[in-house]
Amino acid sequence: MSAQPTPLKIDFVSDIACPWCAVGLASLQQALKNSADAVQATIHFQPFELNPDMPPEGEDVDEHLARKYGGSPAQFAQTRAAIRERGAAVGFSFRPEGRGRIVNTFNAHRLLHWAGLEGEVAQTALKRALLEAYHGRGERVDHDEVLLAAVATAGLDMARAGEILAGDEFAAEVREAEAMWQRAGIHSVPAVVINERHLISGGQPPEVFEQALRRIAQTD
Repeated sequence: MSAQPTPLKIDFVSDIACPWCAVGLASLQQALKNSADAVQATIHFQPFELNPDMPPEGEDVDEHLARKYGGSPAQFAQTRAAIRERGAAVGFSFRPEGRGRIVNTFNAHRLLHWAGLEGEVAQTALKRALLEAYHGRGERVDHDEVLLAAVATAGLDMARAGEILAGDEFAAEVREAEAMWQRAGIHSVPAVVINERHLISGGQPPEVFEQALRRIAQTD
């Protein structure tokens, strides 16, 4: 009689603004498919804002990166090409010219919190729709119409989402979760936390995630 897959809880701490989070999610999902004989995972998306103080108008991506990290437009273009290549390897298509602008993602996180209350499938679908809107098509995920289109793509209630966007519902919950993960030592994303004690950092290749998942399934 074959052993049953080991249940694992995965907290995927990330920001919509992070291209490596798109790579990491697609890579993790591929690893979970490849390790389905050993692992039965539930994924919970947790909020992290790379730029919580981003103003409403946003900022040009190259200007933002130069100010925050240093570097040249040529270097940024080279990095985008590398990210596109990594994304293509795991089935995520990035917009060739990148995101265009860095924008505030707090409302997207509020909607993701709500989607999580609706269930894992709903939250995962909304997360993918938001990442594809921002990184795949360069859409402004700080604009309500883009957020609502992602909600529709995920099969969620657009009227309910509109109510959330019109007020401050789930704002306190998102801020509390962000603070909790920062206190836990998460200062860069993606951060994949398994069973609340194993950390895998960065947009790793599927084989790295798979090896870790199988090892944890045997030991936990």
